[in-house]
Amino acid sequence: MQYPIRRGFCSRFARPGLFLLASVLAGCSQPVFETSSGQEISPDQLAGQWVLVNYWAEWCKPCLEEIPELNRLDRNSHIVVLGVNFDSIQGAELEQLAERMGIDFTVLARDPGPGFGWETPVALPATFVLNPEGELAEVRFGAQT
Repeated sequence: MQYPIRRGFCSRFARPGLFLLASVLAGCSQPVFETSSGQEISPDQLAGQWVLVNYWAEWCKPCLEEIPELNRLDRNSHIVVLGVNFDSIQGAELEQLAERMGIDFTVLARDPGPGFGWETPVALPATFVLNPEGELAEVRFGAQT
């Protein structure tokens, strides 16, 4: 599935997901991800790992079903799971919600999708899979096992 590039973010690249490697090589500014607890994750910390950006919501039953599997995947030293709350809940409320839902993987304060040029998912759960080179490898919808 192809997603249009959002102009203004390294627009010279022809496809989304060439984020980590291409932004370093092209000298583009590298956005820093902020977690729900206010910590920062730089793209350098994610380089060389598979990154799953998972969109979820409290009201989404398939999202609830896949949380244990995503928690297990996040424990793998070659995989990082980053969660994005679809309802844009923020701050302490987001941290409390993630805790109530049993989410152990990192939850981001904001949606990183616009920085990648991704459109907002139209179905949940949605998982954007970036390979170790930072390229979008695939997009999956529905609970993943």
